[in-house]
Amino acid sequence: MEIEKGSKWVKFDTMERFMSDVFKGIGVPAADAAVCAKVLITADKLGIDSHGISRLKPIYYDRIKQGIQLPKAKFEILKETPTTATIDGHNGMGHVIAVRAMELAIKKAKKFGLGMTAVRNSTHYGIAGYHALLAAKAGMIGITGTNARPSVAPTFGVENMMGTNPLTFAIPTDEEFPFLLDCATSITQRGKIEVYAKLGKKMPKGWVIDSQGNSKTDSVAVLKDLVAGTAALVPVGGIGEELGGYKGYGYCAVVEILSAALQQGAFMKMLLGVKDGRKVPYPLGHFFLAIDIEAFTSLRSFKKIAGDILRELRASKKMPGAKRIYTAGEKEHLAWLYRRNKGVPLNRETQKEILEMKAELGLNKYKFNF
Repeated sequence: MEIEKGSKWVKFDTMERFMSDVFKGIGVPAADAAVCAKVLITADKLGIDSHGISRLKPIYYDRIKQGIQLPKAKFEILKETPTTATIDGHNGMGHVIAVRAMELAIKKAKKFGLGMTAVRNSTHYGIAGYHALLAAKAGMIGITGTNARPSVAPTFGVENMMGTNPLTFAIPTDEEFPFLLDCATSITQRGKIEVYAKLGKKMPKGWVIDSQGNSKTDSVAVLKDLVAGTAALVPVGGIGEELGGYKGYGYCAVVEILSAALQQGAFMKMLLGVKDGRKVPYPLGHFFLAIDIEAFTSLRSFKKIAGDILRELRASKKMPGAKRIYTAGEKEHLAWLYRRNKGVPLNRETQKEILEMKAELGLNKYKFNF
C-alpha cells in the first residue's frame, strides 16, 4: 500500500456519506446512492484505491453529467428460470444493478443449490469482489465477471480488443476473512495505471505495449494512448507465450463471452464509448454465480477445509529473502486492519476532485482539511 506524499486521511463514514450525497446531487435516488457509496468505500477499506473514491468523479460523476450513464437504474428481467435470469440494466448505475443481480442469484441458490444471472446494458459496477462477497457472506461461493472497454491485446497482437475482464471468486473460510480472488485477466488494469499517473510514477516494463509491441512505461501517456487505441495492456502471463500469456488471454476471452453471449449484449469494440465521433454509454455485461455450499456438504466442514488449505499454503517453505506467503484476500484484510481507524488516504488529485464536486453541488456541510 503505497500512499502518495501529501495525502490526507478522511474517516470512512465521512467519505461514504459524502459520496452518497454526491450521487444524490446528480440524480441518483437516495437508496441507490447509498449502495453506490457502499461499493466504492469498500474498495478503499480493502486498500483497492484504484476502484474507490478516486473513481467517483471520472467514472461516475462525469459520465452522468455527460449523459452517457443514467442516474436511475432500471432492472428489467428479460428471461427467467428457477435457477437463472437474464437482465437488462438500461445503462443505469452498475453498482445497483450488480447488487440486485447477485442477490437474485443468491435467492435462487438458496432454493435450488445454484443460481446464475447474466446482465446486459449495465455500467461499471465497482470492484467485482464486492458482489462476489455478497455470496460468501451468505455461506455460498460467489463468482462474477464483467467485460469492459477495450484495452487488452490478444497474445501476439497489439490492438486493444478486450477489456481487463476480471474473473472473481469469493469463498467462505473459518478464518477472519474469506478467500477473495479479485483481479483482472490482464497483467494490470486501467485503474492501477490511473493511480500511477496521479502519483507521477512510471509503470514497470511489460505491462503495456505500443503498436510495435514495445513496452511503454509513461503512465500519463499510456492513459491517453489506450483511449486513442495506440497502446494496449498485456494479458496475465505477459508478452507472448513463453511465460503463459496465452492463459491470461484465454481467461480474458472467457469473461468476454460470458459477459456478452449469454445475454446478447455488447462486446469488445462495441464498448469503446464513442459512436460517430460522439460519446455514448459503455453498455457493459456482467455475470453472477452463487453456489450454495450446503447443497454439497456442511458449511462448517467446508470452511474448515478451505481454511486448512490456506493455512498450509502460508506455512509452506518460503523463497530465500521472502518474509511471508500470502493467500488471496489476506492483503485486503490487512489493509482493512491498518485503515479502519485512519480512513481513506486521498492523494492530491483526488482532493481537488472532491473540492470541485463539493463546490458544484453546494455540499458545504463537509469541512475537509485540504
